[in-house]
Amino acid sequence: MRILKTFLIIVLALVAIVVLLGLIGADSYRVERSMVIAASSEQIYPYVSNLSSQQEWGPWLEMDKNAASHLEGTDGTIGAVWKWEGDTIGNGTQEIVALDPYKNVGTKLTFSNWMGESSADNTFTLEPTASGTKVSWAVVGENGFVGKLMSKFISMDDWMGPMFEKGLTSMKGLVEKEAAEANAALAAKTFNGYVIETIEYPATVFVGKRNKKVKWTEFENFYGSNFAAVGGALGAMKLEMNGHPSGIFFAWDEQGQTADVMAAMPVKAAPSLSVPGMEVLAIPACKMLMTPYFGAYDESGKAHEAMDAMIKANSLDHYGNVIEEYVTDPMSEKDTTKWLTNIYYMVR
Repeated sequence: MRILKTFLIIVLALVAIVVLLGLIGADSYRVERSMVIAASSEQIYPYVSNLSSQQEWGPWLEMDKNAASHLEGTDGTIGAVWKWEGDTIGNGTQEIVALDPYKNVGTKLTFSNWMGESSADNTFTLEPTASGTKVSWAVVGENGFVGKLMSKFISMDDWMGPMFEKGLTSMKGLVEKEAAEANAALAAKTFNGYVIETIEYPATVFVGKRNKKVKWTEFENFYGSNFAAVGGALGAMKLEMNGHPSGIFFAWDEQGQTADVMAAMPVKAAPSLSVPGMEVLAIPACKMLMTPYFGAYDESGKAHEAMDAMIKANSLDHYGNVIEEYVTDPMSEKDTTKWLTNIYYMVR
């Protein structure tokens, strides 16, 4: 009988200790880890703003490979929810609650496991650095009774911190590999500082006035008078434009400093179109190199030199026309650094 009484006293004492520890344990927890990734915040952001992408590098599903999970809503938008059910990791949800593109992502976590029901706030913060982007991953939550009790034996930081580090390391590998490939692809199409894209140019009909020997010093007057004339002709025939005013070059004489050029406007019409007093040029669908140039028209030489370098580097054959598409209206925008000209070269 005395043994039973002693046993009960020991049990009650242990229960009292457990209750006491559960009452005086930490009320809340915060776990945070950071890592610098050699990539821009624009390159990293999709990996933290899309719940499905988080599963690619996150450490949690590796703990329970048989866990079932699915997405509800539109990924990468506020309100999207990732739900999971597992034996080891329990059941839970992660909902996107805040998005500040390329800077912050906030999600709400809910858990249901042997420790009971709980929730936490999960955030990712992106900060540009000299060597890339500092990614900070933090979770803040409240401890229930079991959580308070457990905090007296092991901290959430000691338990979750290594998992955060593992996840960030995994993301770093994925992002830096993708960034390296993207940077290599960009370098391969960058010449003299100009990014040159290879595009499929659609079949286009141009109406314009052509002069086979325009002096370089007279381009402004040539375009000024002839664009006005072309616009008048289009208006008279009620033709609809299909783009921006353009200069179409047939030949370029460096020695004589003249050009064979057409002041033209693209129109929505068939190649058989005829416009009194104007020339009609139909350019078929073809492959072209294209680069955007910002600046005064008479200073675009370096952009054309970049095109030549691209053609030579890739052993391309430049044939047919060169097109300068004048996107910005110089009458409404006086700052020449903002004038956009798209330059096209026909190649094969």
